[in-house]
Amino acid sequence: MNNNKIVPVIMCGGRGSRLWPLSRESFPKQYLKIKKGNKFSLLQNTIIRLKGIENITNPIIICNEEHRFILLDQLEEIDIDYNSIILEPTGKNTAPAITVAALQALQTEENPNLLILASDHEIKNDIKFVDVVQKALEISEKNLLVTFGIIPTHPETGYGYIEVEENFLKGEIRGLPIKKFVEKPTKSKAEEFVSQKRFFWNSGMFLFKAKTILKEIDKYYPDIRNHCSQSLLKSKKDLSFIRLDSESFKKCIDISIDVAVMEKTSLATVFPLDAGWSDIGSWKSVWETEEKDKKGNVSLGKVLSKKSENCYIRSENRLVVGIGIKNLIIVETNDAILIANKEFDQEVKYMLKDLERKRYEEGKIHKKIFRPWGNYISLAEGKNWQVKRIEVRSGGSLSLQLHNHRSEHWIIVKGKALIEIDEKHFTLVENQSTYIPLKSKHRLSNPSEETLVLIEVQSGNYLGEDDIIRIKDIYGR
Repeated sequence: MNNNKIVPVIMCGGRGSRLWPLSRESFPKQYLKIKKGNKFSLLQNTIIRLKGIENITNPIIICNEEHRFILLDQLEEIDIDYNSIILEPTGKNTAPAITVAALQALQTEENPNLLILASDHEIKNDIKFVDVVQKALEISEKNLLVTFGIIPTHPETGYGYIEVEENFLKGEIRGLPIKKFVEKPTKSKAEEFVSQKRFFWNSGMFLFKAKTILKEIDKYYPDIRNHCSQSLLKSKKDLSFIRLDSESFKKCIDISIDVAVMEKTSLATVFPLDAGWSDIGSWKSVWETEEKDKKGNVSLGKVLSKKSENCYIRSENRLVVGIGIKNLIIVETNDAILIANKEFDQEVKYMLKDLERKRYEEGKIHKKIFRPWGNYISLAEGKNWQVKRIEVRSGGSLSLQLHNHRSEHWIIVKGKALIEIDEKHFTLVENQSTYIPLKSKHRLSNPSEETLVLIEVQSGNYLGEDDIIRIKDIYGR
């Protein structure tokens, strides 16, 4: 076995819009435990899966700023260290992100192999996945660019396809020369592709040497390399994160690595991967990968169904009852319900555009909002009042802040809180409360080992989150 290192590069920038209302811009699908009985999120499973690969290093993770503390929390939960967490100032697709990752990897390794992975895919057979990656490493070491092609199980119109020069045999694991990449096909074209033995689903996973991919990027899109180099050179360290220089990075063209390099290069090869892969890209794909009852139904949460067939019914809060329904997706959350025919599940992302156009905040934001110290849920609100349930993790602390437009009441329902109001310090425990007057400097911390839970009642002429003037913050916000 070659002793050269493999640096995993985890891409965490996706929105997962087709899994609305569970996945939203404020908390996308890679951070969710989508499948029934899942102990870990899709991101956590992606990282845990890497443990079986020889010579694997800590991952480089590409993330957007809004989710940085959610990411840190999930890494801590599974006790995983990392090479670096790089914050993109704006999404520019995979070519710029991979370029930055390659440049970053070369700062700590001589010329490592980069294993490019999406953070939101499911792979059922981790052992087979590891086996294919180890065999593909031999090809990567020869300075070829490996992409992993999924052996199709049905005529899927939601994936791109890769056509190879020759028919492949199921079970063989070897690099195959690529003839062409094909965009998402029509249903009839997809049926034609699946009937042949020369087409794979394009998984969006890759393995190649850092210097090799940079050389190919230089050949086809040298400006990407230049802008990414500048963005990394001018980047700033912020707590655990690397903040890319916004001005430099925004100059990058918005383009995928497939279009920028893989479709043009003569170095590309595809390795067949038959390991129970799914990109969990739609509710139909979630239904397909779940264990079903005798009538083909998948039910999660408080669900009761009778005389129903081939349905996916999910309740996050309230009881959902279905009678005599077929081929439906029903997903209930505390502020939105999706009801869709399974065959139209790809339309969900287009419906989100309608929600955004009509300015429904449910299209982007969960009622549960995550912060570096914990989370809060809006329980009820009126014209000049709002009630929130707040959780503060052990050792967490809200910023020292004040409000110009609202006062607050804090009622502790679980745990212990250290309170600071206008330089007065005191402790509150369960069933105790305090009042924070308008424009008072205040802060709340959790000094105990258990999670602190409190109810916050806000009252004022304006209750927006932008009415927060931070004076001190341990998280650097």
